[in-house]
Amino acid sequence: MTLHPETLTFDGESLRISDVRAVAAGRPRCVVGDKALEKAARSRRLFEDTVRAGTPVYGVTTGYGEMIYMLVDTDKESELQTNLVRSHSAGVGPLFSEAESRAVLAARLNALAKGYSAVRPELLERLALYITEGITPAIPEIGSLGASGDLAPLAHLAATLIGEGYVLKDGQRVETATVLRSLGIEPLRLRFKEGLALINGTSAMTGLGSLVTAGALDQVRQAEIATALVLEVLRASAGPFQPEGHALARPHRGQIDSAAALRELTRGSKLLREHADLRREAELNKERGTDVTRTEVYIQKAYSLRAVPQILGAVRDTLYRTLETVEIELNSANDNPLFFDDVDEVFHGANFHGQPIAFAMDYTTIALTQLGVLSERRTNRLLNRHLSDGLPEFLVAGDPGLHSGFAGAQYPATALVAENRTIGPASTQSVPSNGDNQDVVSMGLISARNARRVLSNNNRILAVELLAAAQAVDIRGRRDGLSPAGAATYAAVRAHAPFLERDRWMSDDIEAVAAALERGEFLAAAGAAAAAAAPADVPES
Repeated sequence: MTLHPETLTFDGESLRISDVRAVAAGRPRCVVGDKALEKAARSRRLFEDTVRAGTPVYGVTTGYGEMIYMLVDTDKESELQTNLVRSHSAGVGPLFSEAESRAVLAARLNALAKGYSAVRPELLERLALYITEGITPAIPEIGSLGASGDLAPLAHLAATLIGEGYVLKDGQRVETATVLRSLGIEPLRLRFKEGLALINGTSAMTGLGSLVTAGALDQVRQAEIATALVLEVLRASAGPFQPEGHALARPHRGQIDSAAALRELTRGSKLLREHADLRREAELNKERGTDVTRTEVYIQKAYSLRAVPQILGAVRDTLYRTLETVEIELNSANDNPLFFDDVDEVFHGANFHGQPIAFAMDYTTIALTQLGVLSERRTNRLLNRHLSDGLPEFLVAGDPGLHSGFAGAQYPATALVAENRTIGPASTQSVPSNGDNQDVVSMGLISARNARRVLSNNNRILAVELLAAAQAVDIRGRRDGLSPAGAATYAAVRAHAPFLERDRWMSDDIEAVAAALERGEFLAAAGAAAAAAAPADVPES
C-alpha cells in the first residue's frame, strides 16, 4: 500500500496492519493501483477464455461445495453468483463495529487486488469507493467456520454491493438500497465467479485480527508503562533490566525490547534502587534481626517485578509473530479457484483455509491472558501490606477497617483473569460441515473474537493496577521522585480519577481508565515523557 497525504492505494502486495488501522479509524480516500487494475483485467480475460473453452471451473460452471458435481449453464452466471451471496447471508448475533467492518473491507479489497481472483476491475473500484464514501456493511459476528474462509460474514459484505442487506450509518443498521440511492450509486450485477471471490476468503478473521494485533501491541507497551510506575512506587531494583542480562545472555527480541522499554520508562527515577543498595539494606536489616525472608525480598524481588522482561518479552515475541502472519495473509490471494498468467491449469486449492490466522489469534489469546495475570499479581503486591514495602493494607488512606480502600477494586481484576483463562483455543475446535466437504475447519474468526475479548478484559485489569499505583504514589508522598515517564503516567491516571481519600464508588474510575487505555492515552503520555528525557545519543527501543 502506498501512503499519500490523503490517499491510500491498494496494490495487493504491501498492505500493513497500520494501514488497516487507519482505514478502520477514518475515511481516507482509497484507490486501487493502476498495476493492480491491469493485473486484475488480465486475470479476468484469462478466466473468461477458460470458461469459453468449456473447461470446468468450480463455482462458475458447477454448484458449490458438496454440489460440485452439478453442472450450471453459463447463461446463469449472474443468478448463480447472486444466489450464493443470498444463501450465505445467514450470519447471526451482534454486528461488528463500524471500525471492524471497515477493516474487513480493506482486507477483502487487498486480497482481490492481488490479481489472481479473476474479478473485474470494476468490483475492486467499488470496494475502494465504499471505503472512501464510508459505506460500511453491517456484518454479524457469528457464522464463520474459517473454511471455506469467512463465508457468512463476507456474504453480508457482498450483499451490499448488489444493493441488498444492510449498512451501518451513525451506528445504526440501515437498508443498503436506501443509502446507495442517496449517493447516486447503482448496485453491481455480479458476473462469473465474483460472488464466490467475494465470500470465499479469510478477510473477516484477518481484518479483525489486524485490529486485535495492533491493539495488543499497544497493550503490551502500556502494560510496561504500568509496570514501570509500580516498580518505582515499590522502590524495586533496576538491576534486572540492565541490558547485558538480556542482549548478551538471553537474546530473545521481545525480552531485549521489554527490558529496554523499562529502562527508558524509569530513566530519571529517584525511587528505584540499584541492586547494591538493596544488598546493603538487606545486610543492615539482618544485623537488626529482621526475618531472613524479609531480607530476601529486598535482595530479589518477586517474579511479577523482576521477571517482567522475560514474561512481557515473550508476549511481545508472540505478537511480533502474529503481526508477521497477519500481514502475509493481508497480502495473499485467499479464495478459490485462482488464475495465473503463465500456468495453463486453473488452481483449485484451499487458500481460503484460515488455519494460519486461527493459530496466530489463539497464540495471541494465550499471551494476552498471561499479560493480565502479571498485572493482577502486581496489583496484589500493592494491596497486600505484607508485600508492599510499607504501604497500608488495600492502600487505605486513613481509618483502615472503617474504610476498605482498593479491596473491592481488586475483585474485578481477579475475576477477569479467571475469565480470560476460560477462553480456550478455537483453532482446534473443528466441526465438519457442508456434507463433510468442509471436514476440517479452522474456526479462525472465533479465535480472533476470543483474542479481542481478552484484549478488552485486560484493559480493565490494567486500569485497576494503574489506579492502585497512583494511589500508592500519593500515599508515599514522593511524586517528585518519579521518573518523567512515571510522572506523566501518574498525571494521566489522575486526569480520570482523583485520589481515594475515603471509600467511594469505584466502577466509574475503573471504566474511565480502561477507556483511556483503549484509546492509547498512556502510551502517548508516557512515551512522550520518556522520549523527552532520553539522552540525545541513546536510541529508543
